[in-house]
Amino acid sequence: MTAKQVLLRGGALALLAIPTIPFTLPAQAEPRTQAPTRVKRSGPRFGVTWLSGSIVDTLRSKHDIDVSPIITQFGWQYERQFLGSEGGPTAVSEWILLVGGLEQGAFLPSLSWIVGLRTPGNIEFGVGPNATPVGFALVITSGVTFKAGALNIPVNVAVVPSRIGARVSLLTGFNTHR
Repeated sequence: MTAKQVLLRGGALALLAIPTIPFTLPAQAEPRTQAPTRVKRSGPRFGVTWLSGSIVDTLRSKHDIDVSPIITQFGWQYERQFLGSEGGPTAVSEWILLVGGLEQGAFLPSLSWIVGLRTPGNIEFGVGPNATPVGFALVITSGVTFKAGALNIPVNVAVVPSRIGARVSLLTGFNTHR
């Protein structure tokens, strides 16, 4: 089985597994004396990724995928906040599933798990593993979330250096205050 097939099957399994992730219903939750405010920030994400020449060459030679160095991204971010305190930084864990290159007739899945911090001013940064058809690497990300009415609008920059080459993404999206 090729690395591309393993990644595609793993991405499909992740998509199937996400609805089975257990969540506590409000009636099951233990009462708290002072609950920190937690904003649900899961939602759609979209943007662009710049691929280094060596990444483009690897996609072409090893996977028969021909794309330009700039591809679009579309996907979803699942976020869980933990270890937060009122007025202090909040620890977050995020799963980001993206599909790139659709505008060029390509299907380039990407799955990242990022663990990081968000400040009370909505500035965030994190790090974690990333998997794509070209292999596994570490993603480093930072960004800020703006508020516009009932919407949160995150803007993030992610850098994925690897032994094959580098990728840089600019992503945005939205979610609602809940």
